[in-house]
Amino acid sequence: MVLTGCSGLEYKEDVCSSGEYPVLTVNGTGSACVSDGDKPSPGFVRYPKGKVPQQVDDKWDVYWRTHTLDKDGNIIDAPAGS
Repeated sequence: MVLTGCSGLEYKEDVCSSGEYPVLTVNGTGSACVSDGDKPSPGFVRYPKGKVPQQVDDKWDVYWRTHTLDKDGNIIDAPAGS
């Protein structure tokens, strides 16, 4: 029997630790993690429902690298260099 070293399992790193949720910088692509039960700091907002990144490089983590939210909560293209 030959072992290839591939188990078919891929490690995915969580965006935030247990007991935290991710938030996005308004008008930028920066992010942070906030303790459950706490509100985001000024300048940060929650991601829209259903569009929250869970693991690094998942669909939404990649999406939010080029998109952001404006002050009214609208999804917009991220400003260059943000």
